Amino acid sequence: METSKNNKVASGFLKQGSILAVASILVRLIGMIYRIPMANIIGDEGNGVYSAAFEIYNILLIISSYGMPMAVSKMVSAKISQKRYKSAYKIFRCSMTVSICTGGIAALFVYFGADWIEAKFFSKYSGIAVPLRVLAPTIFIVAVMGVFRGLFQGHRTMLPTAISQIFEQVVNAFVSVGAAYFFMRAHSASPKLPAWGAAGGTLGTCIGAVTALIILLFIYMMYRPVMRKQAKRDRVTTGESLVQTYKIIFVTVVPIILSQTVYQLSGIIDVTIFNNVMGTLGYSDKVVKTLQGIYSTKYRLLVSVPIAVSTAIASSMIPNLVSSVAAGDMADARKKTDMAIKFNMIIAFPSAMGLAVLARPIITLLFPSSDINTGSMMMLIGSSCVIFYALSTVTSGVLQSIDKMGLPVIHSLVSLIIHIVFVYVLLRWTNLGVYALVLGNVTYPLVVCFLNGRSVAKYMKYKQETTRTFCVPLLASFVMGIATYAVYKVFVILTSKVYIAIFPALVVAVSIYFTLVLKMHGLSRKELYEFPMGRRMAKVADKFHLLG
Repeated sequence: METSKNNKVASGFLKQGSILAVASILVRLIGMIYRIPMANIIGDEGNGVYSAAFEIYNILLIISSYGMPMAVSKMVSAKISQKRYKSAYKIFRCSMTVSICTGGIAALFVYFGADWIEAKFFSKYSGIAVPLRVLAPTIFIVAVMGVFRGLFQGHRTMLPTAISQIFEQVVNAFVSVGAAYFFMRAHSASPKLPAWGAAGGTLGTCIGAVTALIILLFIYMMYRPVMRKQAKRDRVTTGESLVQTYKIIFVTVVPIILSQTVYQLSGIIDVTIFNNVMGTLGYSDKVVKTLQGIYSTKYRLLVSVPIAVSTAIASSMIPNLVSSVAAGDMADARKKTDMAIKFNMIIAFPSAMGLAVLARPIITLLFPSSDINTGSMMMLIGSSCVIFYALSTVTSGVLQSIDKMGLPVIHSLVSLIIHIVFVYVLLRWTNLGVYALVLGNVTYPLVVCFLNGRSVAKYMKYKQETTRTFCVPLLASFVMGIATYAVYKVFVILTSKVYIAIFPALVVAVSIYFTLVLKMHGLSRKELYEFPMGRRMAKVADKFHLLG
């Protein structure tokens, strides 16, 4: 009976993670779809300005509040598992105060310091101050929104986050495309035309965030009576001073923010190094911005779709792992870790392979007006980053859950130092150009994976199973890649249409991978049930005698 209960609890976070993963993938797909017309409207130069503005936005968002959802989730979950509801909601209120202050300060800095940021750091991205000012209010909105999402995730429900993310992105899509088109027409005579196009895209981000915040406020007001009833039943919480509460928040939030900041710094440093080195090598500002636009808007946008799954699983895993650790049940914590890693690898390997073998048709189909050769080569070289980011994200979440908050920061910092040297050397003394950034985007998470893996093994006494977790997905993905490319080429020859040939290739890819993973015993029936629509997939597998 106890084993059954543990199994149910252990798989619960995958169910919740699956909800958030599906929402995250849907959000990324919507993001990818709307970025296609927007990218074509504002052009590669405008995309370069847009991506550079977002690098600044992301780093200030992370410094001010980006770690709040994960931190609040961890703190609230720990208190609720001890039935200390009053303490949990006190943490929520104090976290909101912190986010309002930090988010407000960061928003004001970006709005009033946009010209200074452009002059000091992004002089080659003429007009970047325009989209930065549009993005400034979004920092404050997202800061407040993150605390609400952390509260709900701490209660082990991902639905409010998932629903708000979807509505946020839908509104973002429509406003971004419409505003980019309107701004480009309204400022057609401006020398900063690409910057105004980028500003239209950032306006969508702001309006989308406002929509999500309204939805979360509505859900919170509906849930508030339940919170009050739980607080009245609390007989465990003793008096905790505000100083103690803010200390808990500080100790929890700072390592998460530092870890995220170091990761985001890699993007800003990449832009800065690329900007400076390419300039010294004689490349024009327009060429630099165009290549940066292709890297950020095509390559990084596409690889972010499968990476969203690992982020969702890590978010849902943390409150559950915290509960297991608080109860002293490390065996259950190890089981949850094992399940999270396997779930991610089952998805990451075929995603990476699919992006590699279908790189050219995907870029051709989605971004026909762009430099297809450069974009597809980036994808071919750098698609393996999906695997390493998936693994590094989950293992960072594990370390944060077991109160080893500082280790992901140290590991990210070590990797960043290696990354800076590696990218600079490639840019300065090779002819790789923008492909140096792609290689750096692979090696950065690879180093983090290695360091995180050692620490997880040491502090959890965790031994990683390799055959079913890594070898089976790798082999299945390799065979899938060969078959997928062959089917695609056959249909291209028969139809001469990329958009027709890619769909049968994708059907073959899913079918072959699904068959091989099950035939090689990569997943058991019980594990398959834990996937989204797992029981339906099991019924299909039984018809073809793929499951034992």
